[in-house]
Amino acid sequence: MDEKITIDLLWELLIKHQNETFYTMKRLPFTYYVKGGEIFVDRRSKSITKATFSQALEKIKNDPEHITGPKSLCVFGAPYIWAILKTFQIV
Repeated sequence: MDEKITIDLLWELLIKHQNETFYTMKRLPFTYYVKGGEIFVDRRSKSITKATFSQALEKIKNDPEHITGPKSLCVFGAPYIWAILKTFQIV
């Protein structure tokens, strides 16, 4: 993982790429939009917060060899977070 990535840089990427199509590991397509400190995924009814993305980034930074997929993130919305981080080549 790029150690220089911060939650603020990641959030800028999220804003820049909203409404683009991403794919989960199961190849399920999804899009999202950003509203304030949350993203809203078209496949979910609840939002994923900036704090949740921050948690995921910290877990990856602190233990990169054990974070190998969405389940190992252990955060809400992990399949979507993982898909986005994978697309941005953060994981």
